[in-house]
Amino acid sequence: MLACAAAYAAEPATIAVKAAHMVDVRNGTLVDNAVVLISGERITAAGSQLAIPAGAQVIDLGNKTLLPGLIDSHTHITGAPEDAGYSIIAKSVPRITLMGAKNALVTLRAGFTTIRDVGADAYTDIGLRDAINDGDVPGPRILASGPPLGITGGHCDDTMHAPEYKLTALGVADGVDEALKVTRRNIKYGADVIKICATGGVLSFGDDPRTSQYTLEELKAIISDAHRLGRKTAAHAHGGDGIKLSVLAGIDSIEHGSYIDDEGIKLMKEHKTYLVPTLYIGDWLLENAEAIKLPKPLLEKAKVVMPIARANIAKAIKAGVPIAFGTDAAVYPHGLNAHEFAVLVKLGMTPAQAIRTATVNAADLLGWSDKVGSIEAGKFADLIAVDGEPLKDVKTLESVQWVMKGGAVVK
Repeated sequence: MLACAAAYAAEPATIAVKAAHMVDVRNGTLVDNAVVLISGERITAAGSQLAIPAGAQVIDLGNKTLLPGLIDSHTHITGAPEDAGYSIIAKSVPRITLMGAKNALVTLRAGFTTIRDVGADAYTDIGLRDAINDGDVPGPRILASGPPLGITGGHCDDTMHAPEYKLTALGVADGVDEALKVTRRNIKYGADVIKICATGGVLSFGDDPRTSQYTLEELKAIISDAHRLGRKTAAHAHGGDGIKLSVLAGIDSIEHGSYIDDEGIKLMKEHKTYLVPTLYIGDWLLENAEAIKLPKPLLEKAKVVMPIARANIAKAIKAGVPIAFGTDAAVYPHGLNAHEFAVLVKLGMTPAQAIRTATVNAADLLGWSDKVGSIEAGKFADLIAVDGEPLKDVKTLESVQWVMKGGAVVK
């Protein structure tokens, strides 16, 4: 009798979420009179006018529109805009990690229930991921990279200190042997994905975003080892040569892609390599450079690169390069992630296509298509609700009204 009672008590209660509309992200259509049935953390059924089981807890969202929880494939969750300058030097690892916990909650409440974090020093993103998974702090599901791999003096090396300090970033690796060692070390300490700085960057001193930084041999070694050990890979790559080398080496995604050219577009389509453009930063950073005390050399690079990036990304979108949603949140404040949608639409996407980049496309890139990215039976009950019609106006996603993660309402 006691065993039966215990088994009955362990049975999760059914939750029924009702809303006037639900976005079918695969087809880009609206489902009216939507009902989503949830047991525990998972969706058991979803559709129009589904029968609600007796005794279910009903959450009636009235005239709102349901969507799957959004996915941001390019964040720096333990970073902040002012860290683009010298202020980062004064922040300790514990301080950065606690700031990341704040950012995680803001991101979750903005409707992003899953993120891929692609670059955090001292494994702070991995620690935050584990704290969220253990229920210590609230936040989105995180796939974390830890320290990104980069060459000495490159975009992912510390170039703010004078030579006498003899400081080198934790992810620096030169040559095949070092690159393999750092790749394996990151995996040892919990990396879900391996981030590689394949070209120079914008927010770093003394390098050129157009130039490649790793050789094809080094890239192949890193990527093949990461894949062999069950991890996907992402390449920070602004310049055309760095993009092409990364794709030829087998990279899973190109981040930024600012100087992508026709040959790069062709290669990415052939290899089905995802492009993760990060475009809204071009608006926010240039408008707020003075407020965050962005050093002048970095601002001058941003003024050159960002307009060029938009023109080239528009060409890539038109050509049919696979696109996954990413923002580079930390370069601008966390929580503004959804402003990226309007830029994608401005560059040629329909609202439905833009929404797919942050749902089914991003889930595919992350290797989580069986877990997130759509409202379907068997997937995590990660849901958001907005007022208005996102398939007509993606800016509605900038004001998410309700958020559920894993069957628990978090906003």
